[in-house]
Amino acid sequence: MRIITLLVIGMNGLAAAAGEWTLHSPNGDLQAEVVAPGTTAPAECRLWWRRRAVLDRSPFDAFIEGASTDEVWRVEAVRERATNSTWRPVAGERSLVREAYRELALDLTGERSGVRLRWTFRAFDEGFAVRYAVLRAPGPARVNAERLQFRFAADGHAWATYAAQGPYERVRLQEIRRGCERPLVVEIGDGTPSLVVALGEAALVDWPRMKFAPLGDGQPGAVSWLDGPAEGAAPLESPWRFVMVAESPGQLLEHNDLVLNLNTPSAIADTSWIRPGKVIREVTLTTDGGRACVDFAIQRGLQFIEYDAGWYGHEYDDEADATTVTVDPNRSNGPLDLPAVIRYASERNIGVILYVNRHALERQLDILLPLYRDWGVAGVKFGFVNVGSQRWTSWLHDAIRRAAEHRLMVDVHDEYRETGVRRTWPNLMTVEGVRGDEESPPTRQTLITAFTRSLAGPADHTVCYYHERVARLWGHAHQLAKPVVIFSPWQFLFWYDRPAHSRHEPELEFWNHMPTVWDDTRVLEGRIGEYAIIARRSGADWFVGAMNAGEPRAFDVHLDVLEPNDDYEATIYRDDPRVPTATKVGIERRSVTAADAVRLELGADRGAALRLTPLRSAQPEARTH
Repeated sequence: MRIITLLVIGMNGLAAAAGEWTLHSPNGDLQAEVVAPGTTAPAECRLWWRRRAVLDRSPFDAFIEGASTDEVWRVEAVRERATNSTWRPVAGERSLVREAYRELALDLTGERSGVRLRWTFRAFDEGFAVRYAVLRAPGPARVNAERLQFRFAADGHAWATYAAQGPYERVRLQEIRRGCERPLVVEIGDGTPSLVVALGEAALVDWPRMKFAPLGDGQPGAVSWLDGPAEGAAPLESPWRFVMVAESPGQLLEHNDLVLNLNTPSAIADTSWIRPGKVIREVTLTTDGGRACVDFAIQRGLQFIEYDAGWYGHEYDDEADATTVTVDPNRSNGPLDLPAVIRYASERNIGVILYVNRHALERQLDILLPLYRDWGVAGVKFGFVNVGSQRWTSWLHDAIRRAAEHRLMVDVHDEYRETGVRRTWPNLMTVEGVRGDEESPPTRQTLITAFTRSLAGPADHTVCYYHERVARLWGHAHQLAKPVVIFSPWQFLFWYDRPAHSRHEPELEFWNHMPTVWDDTRVLEGRIGEYAIIARRSGADWFVGAMNAGEPRAFDVHLDVLEPNDDYEATIYRDDPRVPTATKVGIERRSVTAADAVRLELGADRGAALRLTPLRSAQPEARTH
C-alpha cells in the first residue's frame, strides 16, 4: 500500500492535509484508489478488478449534524492492517469460510466544526467495502443523510425491485428509481456481460435501512439513500456498504460469504441448541392436525412443525394475547391443546415453531420469550415486523439477541432483508424478504431471486409440494430442486400441504435425504432469470438442483465436482408424463464418475434434481438436517 501526502489550500485559505492511498485485495485482483481530497466529500474512491475499471471517481459523503456543508477535512491519522483467517458457520452454505482482506482507516477532522470522522475501507478478493463513524460531534452524534455514490466506469443493466417481496425488472442503470432494494446486481455491458457487480449493505443492526437512488445526472450508477436519520452516542458507526465483483452471476453467489465476513463473530458461546432442518406448516390449528404433522415429519425426515397465524387469536388484534392458546374462530374451530402437541413432538425429537405477529411481539416480548422456552418451543417466527427506520432496525435485532438468551431460534418474515447478522446471532435461521411460492412467482422471478436476493443470505421461499399451483406453474421435479437452488437453514417444504395430501410419492426420498445446510456450494450453470444448476455438498454426498425458465433447454451437467477416484450412484429425478403417479416424476439410478456428464433436457418452467452418493463404504459423515 503506497501513501502519498498532499497539501491542499481550501477556499478559506486554510491548509488541509489530503492524501491518496492504493488498497489491494490479498490476491491482487481488486485495486481501490482512496482519496481524501481535503474539501468537498471527506473521501472518494475508484475501483478496478483484474485491471478493468469498475467505478470511476466516486465521492463518499455523509451529512453530519453540526458539520458545515463546505467543511474542510484534515487527515489526522492513517491506520492499515490485514486479516487472513477462517471460521465455521453454524448453519451455512459452506462449512468453512475464509476471511481475508486488507484495511485502510482514515480519521478526519472538520476544521470549521471540529466534527471527527473515521472512514474505513476493506479490499477482499471478492469485493470492496466502506463504512464511516462519527467519533466526535459538537452535540449528540447524528447522521441526517448519506450520499455514497457508486459511479460505474461503463454502462450496464440492473436487476431492480422496490420492495423486499416485490417483482424484479431488468432496467438500464440510469432508469432505477429511489428506494431500489439491495443487493442491487448490475451486469456491465450489453449481451453476455464480462463483469457482474453487486452493491449492498452488511451489518445493519442499529441504523436506518439503506437503499439506492439514481445519481440524478444521467450517468450510470447509484447513490445510497437512508430511510431516516441515525443518531446515538459516539462513536456512531454505519453499516458496511459493499461492491462485489465477479465474472458471472454464479461466481457472485459462490462468494456471498463476503456479506457474512463484514459482520462480527458469533456472540453465542454455546450453539449446540441451534438446529437447522425441514418444516411442515400446520394449517388446521388443531391438536389432531399437530399430531398428524409430527407423524408426517418423522415419516418424511423433517425436523419441525410450525403453527402459523391464528393460534392465539387474530394476529392483527392489538388485544390478542400470545401467552394464551385462543384459536381465531375465523381460521379454525379447534380444538387446539398446544402444550399436548409440543409434548408429543418433543418426545419424538420434532421441534415446534410458533408464529407471532409484531402486534403481540412489540407488546409482550419480555413475557413471551421465557414463557415459550418453558413451554418447550424451538423457535419463533416473527410476522410483519416494522422495518426501515433506526428505531425498528434496533428493535428487531435486539429481539433476535434476546431470543438467543432464551435459546430460541428465529425466522423473520415479510419485508425484512438480512445483511449477514446471522454470523453474530446464528439463532437467526432464515428470513423471508423474497417473492416466494405464496405469491406463485413465475420461474423467471425465482431465477432472478437465486442470483440477486440470495446474495443477502437465506430466503424462506415457502415451498409447497402438493398444492395445485405446482403442476400448473412449475412441475414437481422443479419443486424438488428449489430448496437446493434457494438456500435456507430452515426449509419450509410443505407450506400449503396437509399430511392427508401425501400419497407416498417415491421421489420425495430426495427431500428425505436432503439436508438444509452444506459443506460446499458450486454454481455449475446460471444466467439471471433464465436457468440455474447449483450443486451443494454434505459430507461426501452432492445434491444438485436444476431449474429452467422461459424456453426448453438442454444441459450436459459435468460431474467434475466429484472425487476423481470414486464411483458414485447418481439418482436423477425429472418430470416424466409416463410415470403412473399424480406428480409424474421419474427416477433413474446409474453409476457415474467425475469424468461423466448427465444430460438434462428441461422444458420451460421445469426442473430436475440429482443425488450423487459414493459407492465406497467409507465416507465422511453427512449432515443430517
